[in-house]
Amino acid sequence: MTSKLAVTAYAQLEELFGKVQALGDAEGMLHWDLATMMPKGGAEARAEQLAVLATVRHSMLAAPETGEWLAAADGDDTLDAWRAANLREMRRKWTHATALSENQVERLSRATSACEAAWRDARADDDFPTVLPKLETVLSLVRETAEAKAQALSLSPYDALLDAYEPDGRAQDIDRVFGELEAFLPDFLGQVLERQAQQAAIVAPEGPFPIDSQRALAVRLMGMLGFDFDHGRLDVSLHPFCGGVPDDVRITTRYDEGHFASALMGVLHETGHALYERGLPPAWRRQPVGEARGMALHESQSLLMEMQVCRSRDFVVLLAPMAKETFGGEGPAWESDNLYRFYTRVEPGFIRVDADEVTYPAHVILRYRLERALIAGDLEVRDLPAAWNEGMERLLGLKPPTDRLGCLQDIHWYDGAWGYFPTYTLGALAAAQIFEAARNGDAAIVSGIADGDFAPLLAWLRREIHGKASQLSTSELLVAATGSPLATDSFKRHLQQRYLG
Repeated sequence: MTSKLAVTAYAQLEELFGKVQALGDAEGMLHWDLATMMPKGGAEARAEQLAVLATVRHSMLAAPETGEWLAAADGDDTLDAWRAANLREMRRKWTHATALSENQVERLSRATSACEAAWRDARADDDFPTVLPKLETVLSLVRETAEAKAQALSLSPYDALLDAYEPDGRAQDIDRVFGELEAFLPDFLGQVLERQAQQAAIVAPEGPFPIDSQRALAVRLMGMLGFDFDHGRLDVSLHPFCGGVPDDVRITTRYDEGHFASALMGVLHETGHALYERGLPPAWRRQPVGEARGMALHESQSLLMEMQVCRSRDFVVLLAPMAKETFGGEGPAWESDNLYRFYTRVEPGFIRVDADEVTYPAHVILRYRLERALIAGDLEVRDLPAAWNEGMERLLGLKPPTDRLGCLQDIHWYDGAWGYFPTYTLGALAAAQIFEAARNGDAAIVSGIADGDFAPLLAWLRREIHGKASQLSTSELLVAATGSPLATDSFKRHLQQRYLG
C-alpha cells in the first residue's frame, strides 16, 4: 500500500520542478534577448542575471529535501504512466544537478557568457586568438563538469555530457551509425557529383533580395506549416536558433540580400523545432516529462521540415510561384524544376548550416571527433584551428582559408554546449525514418504537401511524436512511431531516391 508520505512527496516534487522550469524558461528568454536585441554594453549585466538564475535553479534541485522526496516517491505505486515517467525524468535531472556544486555551476555560467560575447566579436573580425583564452577557460570547466557527472552517472566523461542533451545517448552507438555513414557517403557523393556534372547548369536566381521581402515569404510559409504567431515570433540573430517556451516560441534567422535560400531554409528548419515545442502536451507544461525528448528528436523535427519536406519536389512546385511573385523574378531561374535542382544541389562547402544533406554529416562527424578529443585532453584549444582545417580537408576535400569559415563558425562550444553536435546527424537519420513512416501511414500527407495543406503531416507528428513528449525513451518512441530503433536505412533510401532516383 502506498504511504501518504510517498503521495505527498510526489506532489512536492511536481511543485518544485514547476518552479525550477519556470526559472529555466526565464533564463531561456534572457538568452533569446541576448542573441537578438540586447545592446553590446549589456553583456556584463546579463552574465550576472544568468549566473544567478543558474545557481538558484541548481540549489533548488540539489537541496537535501529533493533527494528525500525522490526516495519517498519511489514507493508510490499509484502513479500512472505519465507520472511514473515524470518521476524518472525528475531523478535524471536531479542526478545531473547534484553531481556539481553551486560554485561549479556559477563559474561555468559566467565563463560561457564571457566566451560567447567574445566569440561574437572574434567571428566578425576573424580573430580566433582573441577568444582563445576564454574558450580555454570554458573547456577547463567543461572537463571538470564532465568528470563530476561521469562519476555520478557511472559513464565516460563524454557520455556524461552527451546524456544532458540526448538521454541515454552513448558514444559507442554514435560511432556505429557514423561508421555506417562514412562507409556509404564518399562513394555516394562521388556518384551524385558525377550525375550533376552531366546535367544542364543550374540557373541561380539573381538578387538583390530585399530583407523585407525575404521575411514576408518566410512568414507566409511558416503560417502554412502551422506556426502560431499568437504564440511565437521571428527575429534576426548571428546564429539561427529556436528558443523561448512552448507558449511563446522564438525563432531567428540571418539574412543575406544576395542569397535568399539560406535564410528561408533556416526559417523552415527552426519552424520544425517550434512546431515540436508547441505540440508538447499542455497538461505537462513545466514538468520534466512534458519536455521534448532529447536533441536528436528535436533535430529530427527541424530536419524533417527543412530537408524531407521543404526541399521535396512537391514543396518546391508549391514554392516556385510564391518566390517568383515575392521577388519579381523572371526567366528560367524561377521555374520549379530549376529551383528544385537549386535547393537540392550537392556541393561541399565550409559552412555547416548552409550544407546540403549529403555533405552535412561530414561537418558533424568532424565536430564530434574534435570535441571528444578536446574533452579527453588529446587536443588543446590552441591547436583547434589546425585540427579543424586538417579534418575538413580529409572529410570534404576543403581547407578553410579563414577561421571564420572554420572553427569560429558555430556558437556551441563558446556558449558551453559540449556533447551536442552528434545530435544533428542523429536527428537527420531520425527525420528520414519518421517521415518515411508518416508517408506510409497516411497517404494524405504527400498530397497535402503538394496542395499546401500541412495539417495531415502535423496531425501525425502531434500524435506520434510531439504529444508523447518525454514519456518514452528515444528508442521506445521511434519504435512506436516507425517500427524500429534508430538506423541508417531510411536515410540512405531517401538520399538514393532524391539524388540518384
